[in-house]
Amino acid sequence: MESVDPTFWQLYGEAAKTALGFFWKAGWAFILGYAISAMIQVFVPKHRLVRHMGEASLRSTALSTAFGTISSSCSFAALAAARSLFVKGAHFILIVAFMFASTNLVIELGILILIFLGWQYLVAEIIGGLILITISAVLIKFTYPKGWIKKARKKAEGDVPEEEDFSPLERMRSAKGWRMVGNQFVMEWQMVWKEILIGFTVAGFMKVFVPDAFWKALFLQGYKDTLPELLIVLQNAIVGPFVAALTFIGSMGNIPLATVLAGSGVTFAGVMAFIYSDLMVPPLVRVNAKYYGWRVALYIAGIMLLSIVCTALILHFGFAAFDLIPEATKSAVMNEQFAIDYTFFFNIAFVALAAYMVYLHWRHKQHSGHGHDHDHGGDGAGFSFQDWVVLIFILGLGGGIIAFATTGGVPPGAQ
Repeated sequence: MESVDPTFWQLYGEAAKTALGFFWKAGWAFILGYAISAMIQVFVPKHRLVRHMGEASLRSTALSTAFGTISSSCSFAALAAARSLFVKGAHFILIVAFMFASTNLVIELGILILIFLGWQYLVAEIIGGLILITISAVLIKFTYPKGWIKKARKKAEGDVPEEEDFSPLERMRSAKGWRMVGNQFVMEWQMVWKEILIGFTVAGFMKVFVPDAFWKALFLQGYKDTLPELLIVLQNAIVGPFVAALTFIGSMGNIPLATVLAGSGVTFAGVMAFIYSDLMVPPLVRVNAKYYGWRVALYIAGIMLLSIVCTALILHFGFAAFDLIPEATKSAVMNEQFAIDYTFFFNIAFVALAAYMVYLHWRHKQHSGHGHDHDHGGDGAGFSFQDWVVLIFILGLGGGIIAFATTGGVPPGAQ
């Protein structure tokens, strides 16, 4: 009788290879996205937008959305930036709009969705992001807890750095400006690499170890002939955010797992709800509680959940009306991670770009003599819970690489 251990080690090696393959497919997109993001953040004088964010008008909501779109896609950085805006007097509706935009409408996320999920999901992400912001603004307008928000503003007050005034054209023409771009690029990676590592590793291991049958059962895919479509779609839209919360994956790290869900037959609404829920993972809710208190943090989470469910339903039935919902097929990225194709050549070119950005970062440090810290939502000292998780995942990937090297992974057709 065949031993169980070799089969496990083959699966373990295959999972590690799949996780690394996901990152290989997305590597160039990350570098391109964060390079563009760094340039926008350095060359766009965002403080000029803040002046118009005191009242929750249509114009100010649009400005807040635009502000979020050109900001960092790191979830922790988005929350820290939102707190800064809140302390400076921005209306609470605009804070939530900013948070949604900075994690759902940024360039690097769009590139990643296009690679892993396809153009329909990218279009849905953009349209849905705007719907999401609109619904959340309406919900907050009619449920606005003035007393809570007043206390939250006092709790959030603290030292908020002022942005210097500058001429965008002059900064773009200067060597200092481009050194700042390199510095911003490196800081972006310092903020997101842990989330990316966790997200891509979880997706790789779930693809190998969690059978499609599990996702089909969780999202009621076996009841299509017995339950109304509306009920299944609604259940998927509600379950999606809770699955996202249980993964503890924020920001860019949830797209590979969203691809796993899409390939397992989860409805369009369920996948979109999962993608939009990166701000609802427990570590981020805890950061909001640290900034504003638990009542307001849970209020934000409730507004987000309701907005996400409504948006997912609108997208699902809206796209269905125009026959635009993609088929539940396995993405090529899921099975063809390593090949001599455009990804190979793009990765080589963009690794060179990343090296140049690191050089600019080094030059910036040489000239300025100091770095710049971002608030990641941690406690500021010691080894955080996320650091322990990252260490475990790194060791797990290392063990998986050894397992793959010794067993060759899962033979084709064996899974």
